[in-house]
Amino acid sequence: MTKTATSKGTAETRPAKRDPEGVRRDILSVAMEEFSQNGLSGARIDEIAARTRTSKRMIYYYFTDKESLYQHVLEEAYAKVRGGESDLSLDELEPVAALEKLCRFTFDHHRRNPAFIRMVMIENIHHGRHMQSSGTIRELNRTAIEALESVLVRGQQSGIFRQGIDALELHWQISALSFFNVSNVATFSFIFGDSLFTDDGQETLSRHASDMVLRYVLAPAHLTKIVKDA
Repeated sequence: MTKTATSKGTAETRPAKRDPEGVRRDILSVAMEEFSQNGLSGARIDEIAARTRTSKRMIYYYFTDKESLYQHVLEEAYAKVRGGESDLSLDELEPVAALEKLCRFTFDHHRRNPAFIRMVMIENIHHGRHMQSSGTIRELNRTAIEALESVLVRGQQSGIFRQGIDALELHWQISALSFFNVSNVATFSFIFGDSLFTDDGQETLSRHASDMVLRYVLAPAHLTKIVKDA
C-alpha cells in the first residue's frame, strides 16, 4: 500500500501498483487450489478473484476464460514437476544413483503436491480434452522420457542395467507407484488405516518404491550384489 497527499493535506491509502507477472503467478497459484479442490465445473472465478485481490475482468484479461485458465494451470503443474526433474542433474550421477534419485524425487514430489495429482485426475475425467488443446504439455513431458532414456542407456552401456527396458514403460511404472500413493490415500487409509501415510511410513514407501524399480532394471550380476548388501 502507498500513501498520497490529498488536497486537504491528509494522507490517503491506495493500493500499490502490482507487478503484472506477479499477479499472473498469484492467479495461477490460487486457481490450482480452486480447480484441484472443486474441479473445472465447480471452481468459481469469483473465489479466485477474491483470494488474489483482483477482479474477474483482470483474470479474463490474462487468461481469456475459465477453460483457458484451467488449461494454463494444468500446463503450470506439469512444468513444475518437469522443471524439478531437470534440476536433479541426472547426467552428473552414475546410473544407479541417477535412477534412485529420480524415483525418490517423483514419489516425494507427488506426495507433497496433491493438487497436481488431483489436476491430473480431473483432466482424465475430461478425457484429456484440455491437454489436446495445449501447445506445450506434450513437449514439456517429452523431456521426462528423454532424461530417463539417457540414464537407461548409460546403465546398459556399462553393464549395470539389463537390456530390453523401455523408457516410456519405466516412466509409467515409476509414475504408477507414486501416483497411487496420493490418488487413493482417502480410500486406502479408511480401509487399512493410515500407518503408511505417517512421515515414517511415507519415507519407507518412497525408499521401497525406488528399490523396486532398481531391482527391476539391474542386470542379474548387479542385482545379486545389491540383494547380498541389503
